[in-house]
Parts: sequence; C-alpha cells; structure tokens
Amino acid sequence: MRNLLIVASVAASLGACSTAVEAVRGPQLAPIGYPAALMPAQQAYMAAPGMRTEATPASANSLWRVGARTFFGDQRARRVGDILTVNIDIDDSAQTQNSTTRARSNDSSAGVSNLFGLESSLGRLLPGGFDPASMVSMEGETNASGSGSVSRSEKVSLTVAAVVTEVMANGNMVIQGRQEVRTNREVRELTVAGIVRPEDISSANAINHTQIAEARISYGGRGDISRMQATPAAQSLVERFSPF
Repeated sequence: MRNLLIVASVAASLGACSTAVEAVRGPQLAPIGYPAALMPAQQAYMAAPGMRTEATPASANSLWRVGARTFFGDQRARRVGDILTVNIDIDDSAQTQNSTTRARSNDSSAGVSNLFGLESSLGRLLPGGFDPASMVSMEGETNASGSGSVSRSEKVSLTVAAVVTEVMANGNMVIQGRQEVRTNREVRELTVAGIVRPEDISSANAINHTQIAEARISYGGRGDISRMQATPAAQSLVERFSPF
C-alpha cells in the first residue's frame, strides 16, 4: 500500500511539473514515430482462418503474376510502412426531441370490526373518537413530467497522411496517422486510425474516412487557449460527484 502511495505521489508530481512546464514554455510537439507507435491505442481484430498470405509466383513463360492489380506495378499502399492519404469530410447533423408525462394516484382504507373485544378500550385510549371501520386510510399521488431535445451538428474537412502499421491475413490493412501543427502557443492535433481494404484505395493513393472500418478520428488541441476554455479540475470534480 505504501509503495502504491509513493508511485501515485510521484506520478502526480510529474504531471504537475509537466503542466507547469507547458504553461511556461508552451505545448511541445510529440516525437515522431515510424511506422508504429503513432497512437497510444492499439487496434484489435479477429484473424480470419484459412486465408493465404504467401505471394503467388508468376506463371510459367509469363510476366503476369496471378492476383496482381496492374501489369507495371501498383503504387498504392499495401505493405507495412507505406503511406496513404486520408480525406476526412464530416458533415453530420442530428436532431431529436422527446417528452414524457406520467401520473398515478391511489386511495386505500381498511378497518377492523372486531379486535379481540378491545374496540371500546381503544376508543378510550385514542382521543377524538375511534371508529373501528376506518382504522387505516392511505392516499397517494405521483406526478412526473420530462422533456428533452438534442440538436447536434459537426463539420470537419481535413486531409492527413497515415501509415500502414499492419497487414491482416485477409489483406486488409491497419492504418494509423497523426498530424500536429503548432501556432504560437497552441498545438492542433489530428489523429486517425482504422482498417481499410486495398480495393478502396484510389489510384491517387487516397481513401475517404467513410471507407475506414473501426475508424477512430480525433481532432483537438492543447495549449493556452485550450487550457483557458477547459473547466477547472476542482469544479469538474464537484460537478461530477455532486448529488444535486
């Protein structure tokens, strides 16, 4: 337990130091990684059994290899380390509205006409009169109403280069890409990852974000402006755990 506390305190101090250094010197760009380790998250996939991964040799007395896409060679990304262009053009909007009204009321009463012959005694003990026919009476009423609406709109138009980090057994490729641009004391970050089919890559070695399976696209920034717009940590904790 003591070791865990020491590790936690060291991590907190390092995080505080990093935040302090970033506040003074501004955000720093992340180191370049090629081709793997570009993004902290790893893609998991189910390997398809029975897929052939070995290259098919050329036919006898022929320069053509079975399975080749072009005669002179395909310049599109197909191996680990190859680069392709990802066109991100997101223009989505959604709007929903819901309302709910609920009401319930109940009324119940009960009485005892004979209680071991103690009816008269209870009448003397309870002031204000006692009626055995209406010993218990309960009433309740519940009303609830709620309404909610969602109006959402996103529009992102970007282009980023991604690297093939893995080729699956069925030929699909896992890609990861990251782009950082620093302007004064603000860093804009764009990351993209997912699985693509070689057939979906255009002759210009580009692919649209809608053709990426398990797509993970992140666009954000860090620096002075992002820090000023973020909610303070103490306020965020109060809002998260407040019961009211």
